[in-house]
Amino acid sequence: MTKPVTVIYNHTCPVCRREIDAYRRTAEAQDLPLSFRGLDSDALPDWGLTPDTAARRLHVVKDGELLAGLDAFAAVWDELPRLRWLARLVRRPRVHAVADALYERVLAPVLYALHRRRVRRARG
Repeated sequence: MTKPVTVIYNHTCPVCRREIDAYRRTAEAQDLPLSFRGLDSDALPDWGLTPDTAARRLHVVKDGELLAGLDAFAAVWDELPRLRWLARLVRRPRVHAVADALYERVLAPVLYALHRRRVRRARG
């Protein structure tokens, strides 16, 4: 049996949760080797993560290696038959450079800023 790929995501983020829920539904329907952990997972320290560092971008543990950002997405997409093409596409050097810059400089920081705002509001 294949060792599951563990997806570590910000379960408090509505955007993140919606996307990961779609991956989870596909994985469950097709019995794919994916497991999902939120920021409240007791295993975060085992992967060298805190809830705050895990909230900054998507992380995946595959074959014992911690991947982050676009590489983490590609690892997830590799496991989803309908998205394998996307994993191959974002690994092309020029596409990777553009997609990685977009994720790391725009999308991830915006989602993290919204996360921090939700945390501040929850604390009152």
